[in-house]
Amino acid sequence: MKVAWKTFLKDAGAEFDGDTVLHFGNPVRESKAAQGGTVFADLGFMGVIAVYGDDAGTFLQSQLSNDISQVDENSSQLSAFCTPKGRILGLMRIFRSAETYYLRLPVDSLEAVLQRLRMYVMRADVTLEDATENFLRMGISGENATAELKGAGLTIPHAVNAASHSDNVTVIQVPGSRPRYELFVSALESARSLWDAFNVRAAPVGEPVWRLLEIQAGIPNIFAATAEQFVPQMANLQLIDGVNFKKGCYPGQEIVARMQYLGKLKRRMYLGHIDQDALAGPGEELFRATDSEQAAGRIVDAQAHPDGGQLALAVLQINAAEAGDLHLRSADGAEFRLQTLPYPFEQEAGES
Repeated sequence: MKVAWKTFLKDAGAEFDGDTVLHFGNPVRESKAAQGGTVFADLGFMGVIAVYGDDAGTFLQSQLSNDISQVDENSSQLSAFCTPKGRILGLMRIFRSAETYYLRLPVDSLEAVLQRLRMYVMRADVTLEDATENFLRMGISGENATAELKGAGLTIPHAVNAASHSDNVTVIQVPGSRPRYELFVSALESARSLWDAFNVRAAPVGEPVWRLLEIQAGIPNIFAATAEQFVPQMANLQLIDGVNFKKGCYPGQEIVARMQYLGKLKRRMYLGHIDQDALAGPGEELFRATDSEQAAGRIVDAQAHPDGGQLALAVLQINAAEAGDLHLRSADGAEFRLQTLPYPFEQEAGES
């Protein structure tokens, strides 16, 4: 299915770098379209792990940061798989179909997460497998995205994180300033039909544009380059329903809970603009102008913005972010200027 789908996308005008869809001929125009129009994308950079068996729910509940008992066929959730030191090894969106749980996460971090999860199975009746090839992953975003899904005959999830199922397609509404959905399509012909239907009134875009929409929504992705770098609170997971502090134990839970209730958060994730076209990669360091030796933060993800430069999510020392004057790669590199996230930090929401 992968080869046939890649051929289909190439025939539709996709420009590839390996398996990554870069654009469909005009990346700047595509990025501008995403800011005000309706766009759709191949999400081949995301992979899927399938988890099933009589103990699947119990197993995941014991391993992940969120309350897996809340996931049913009509819902999804973000959840982190942490190391015993509380560092995020993988950040995933979880959804369910029948008795199988699906974990959607970046392809480049999938194998490490899968292998580590398998280490904890022990005698549980649980099977974990790479199910990436079972789905073609697509996304659609914009004011007319809901109408496009309805026009294609799909059932619409009517709230963020809600899920719906229609024949060969699972649809999940994900956060964004405009309606935004992820689609998991299990049949090649269905994916082709959807793509052709969307292509009448919406614009196809490459992976970088979809990742820009994720950045603008303040939703982090943990790629291989940033695995084991952040505890959940550093990536703002407590602000975007990615961690539950009332559930039972999971790897790293004591450290995560201690930081929430007894510690003082010293780093958190911020949104910023970098006035430089050469993209920062996940994991690249940021420095204060007054300190060229000690990094003040790391890039989570960065993508080109249609107005120039790039927009980035970065985990920064809070005191450094408040002081400003942060720079990429060196103390005199391109400046990282803070922007407003689409959700408040705890103190801004009146919380402790």
